[in-house]
Order: sequence, then C-alpha cells, then structure tokens
Amino acid sequence: MPDPAPIPVFDGHNDMLLRFALHRERRPEELFAGDPKGHIDLPRARAGGLAGGLFAVFPPPLREEGPAKPITERPPTPELALDPARTSTVGMLSILLRLERAFPDGLAVCRTVAEIRAAMAAGRVAAVMHIEGAEAVDPDLAMLDVLHAAGLRSLGLVWSRTNAFAHGVPFRFPSTGDIGPGLTEAGRALVKACNGLKIMVDLSHLNEAGFWDVAALTDAPLVASHSNVHALCASSRNLTDRQLDAIRESRGLVGLNFATAFLRPDGAMRADTDLDVMRRHLDALIERLGEDGVALGSDFDGAVVPSAIGSAAGLPALFAHLRGAGYGEPLLRKIASENWLGLLERTWA
Repeated sequence: MPDPAPIPVFDGHNDMLLRFALHRERRPEELFAGDPKGHIDLPRARAGGLAGGLFAVFPPPLREEGPAKPITERPPTPELALDPARTSTVGMLSILLRLERAFPDGLAVCRTVAEIRAAMAAGRVAAVMHIEGAEAVDPDLAMLDVLHAAGLRSLGLVWSRTNAFAHGVPFRFPSTGDIGPGLTEAGRALVKACNGLKIMVDLSHLNEAGFWDVAALTDAPLVASHSNVHALCASSRNLTDRQLDAIRESRGLVGLNFATAFLRPDGAMRADTDLDVMRRHLDALIERLGEDGVALGSDFDGAVVPSAIGSAAGLPALFAHLRGAGYGEPLLRKIASENWLGLLERTWA
C-alpha cells in the first residue's frame, strides 16, 4: 500500500527568506523550485506536508570575522542601524511577494485565517509575513503601518540582540533569559500599536524582563513561536516554567523549536539528536500548556535540526515517532496545524 498522505503542517518559524537572500548566485524562484542545500523548497514542502507557516524576515547581523564560534562562546551581537535593517527587511519581503507571483499555484501570502485555510485546502503553501527583530521600524512607528499594509501579521520585537525597543537574549548555554532590562518606552508603544493593528507579538528571542513587560501590556495571547523548555535544555532561548504558566493563562502557544542546541540537555548543535529528545520537550509543553497550547516552530533554514528529519520533507518522521510514543491522531493534528490556526484566530480577530 502507498504511504498515507502526510499530516498538513502550519509551522511557526522558518528562515527560508534569509537563505534565499544570502544565496545570491541563484534567483529565489530557482531555489524555491528545488534546492537540495536548504531545508525548504516547494517539492520538499509538498513531500513533507508543510502547508504553511510564519515566514521570517530577519535583518542579518554584521558578518563575524573568522570561524563561527560555539553557542556557549558567542559574544552579544552588535545593534543594527535603521537603514541597513530597512534594506534587508524590504528585500526579504520582496522575495516572498515575488515567489507568490512566480508560483501562483504553489504559494500564497495570507493575511487572515480564512486565507490560510483556503490556501492549504488548495494545496498552496500559506505564507504569513513575520519579522524577527524590529530594527526596520522607526521610533515613530510609521514603518509599522507600511509593513502591515504589505501583509505583516506577526512581529518579534527582537532577535538575539538589543534594539530601540527591547533586549534579546544572547546565544548562551547554560543560561537563563534573565539578562538585561525590559522594554523601552518605544517598545511599549510598539506592543500597543501591534495590539491595535492585530499584529501578533512573538516573544521568542526576547529576554525575561521584556517577556513580563509584554505580558503586563498586551491584550492578546502570549506566543513564543520557536522556543523550548528551559528545564530540559538550559539555553537562554528557552522558557521557564513560570513563563509557560503565563502563556497558558493567556490561552497562548509555544512552537517547538527543532534546533538541537535548544533541545539537547548539553546544548550541543548536533544533527545526530534522537527524536525522543523532541518528544520529551513536547511532553513537557503539553503538561504545562495543555493540548491546545503546543505547536511547531521548526526554525528550518536557520538551525541544525535532527538528521532524522533533515528538511521539510522529513516532517512525517516526527509524527511517526510521536505515534509510536502513544500520541493519538487528534493530538497530532492539533500540534501540526490546528493549534496555530486557533491562536491566530484569537489574536487577529
């Protein structure tokens, strides 16, 4: 008998647009049509059931000199000025819009949950514009209105560095996220503006003081699109039990990050990481958040992921592993897409 069709997945985070932006020797349209070097292209999305997700626009940091350092040794990333941040942000948004034009039957930029559901039903990848690090937004927030009009529906105030709005956690292990002060006044204004525009505020990468500032300000559910459980992996990027409790109380959501450095108890970036390590994080998230508060936030194209998954085409391997561990089909479908769509309905309504 042929293999069953993969479960449709709406994924909370990928860095495909950054990979395409940095891969200058080939056009993004060529890469999306098929590229064996990355995690996501259209053939592998279809093979693995990747039916949609938050497509991150990430203003990249200044280039490091010399070989990349282990996650335990990286210094804080320097701040990024407004002009280069705007250039990279607009450039990556343009890539997504061009892909929609080039693949009208393959990808749709979606601004509502109804559009997401329609795209998924039609076999088109439902792409939601997300920005990871608000460096392109001016303190007067004029750029926020422009980005929202272009389709922005999800915003992470920071990547793992400081900007005009908040303080990100550096990549550090072992460490907590209790590093530095909370939101600036501009950051508070940005959160309130996002609430008014119904833009989801993403708490992944934000330090702990900023997390609690957002929790006190926002009228929307708390969301960490691609984070894991600090009690199982003591990375500064992961969430404490107290933070998870606050997310549950808000009817929010956490997307499981596939990055092995945020999964493994030793914080190592190793592809030979067993899928049972991912399952333990899911078990802990479900215990703390309930079955409606847990989803996926793969970090495809932005991280080292377990080789048993390897790329978007390998998503069925995760679900097969979870079935073997006793996860039922209704729970798998919640984790795969239903919980994300429910969260977005609560946030964007």
